[in-house]
Amino acid sequence: MASISRAPLLILLLFSLNFFTVMSVEFLVGEEHGWALPSSKEGDQRYNEWASKHRFKVGDTIHFKYQKDSIMVVTEEEYNKCHSSHPILFSNNGDTIVSLDRPGLFFFISGVTGHCERGQKMIIKVLELPSPDSGAGHNSTDPSNNNSSSSSGADSSSGVLQMAALTVGLFIVSLF
Repeated sequence: MASISRAPLLILLLFSLNFFTVMSVEFLVGEEHGWALPSSKEGDQRYNEWASKHRFKVGDTIHFKYQKDSIMVVTEEEYNKCHSSHPILFSNNGDTIVSLDRPGLFFFISGVTGHCERGQKMIIKVLELPSPDSGAGHNSTDPSNNNSSSSSGADSSSGVLQMAALTVGLFIVSLF
């Protein structure tokens, strides 16, 4: 009989854990158009306009679907030149997923000659996840945080929240 009364509490506990997890999102670049050379009528800001309509956070992924093309993750300087001899990432498999693993700016260009100059390029700004200790004394405009290659600690903060939720849930269940 006691196990029957615990069942709703366990179900509630399992559902409540979802509120404490950090959800990541996969974005399809260019949506139905995919990663392709913009037409002249679309202009050269197609992908930056697409990116400006979304809020990206650490842990999200962006999915590039393309044919007879490539994707390169490059530095800001290489983005501005539309050329990279040594990209941070190069992929030409037609189906590339890039993990947004840090806050800051990510720069993408097509690796096909002439495509970047014609608008097949994009900048994505990744927002920093709020940390549990963010409060007084935290300066979000600190320039040392911009474009850093270090991890934001998102994995550890979501793990701490999950552990706290589990501990509280187990305590509640033990009362019955």
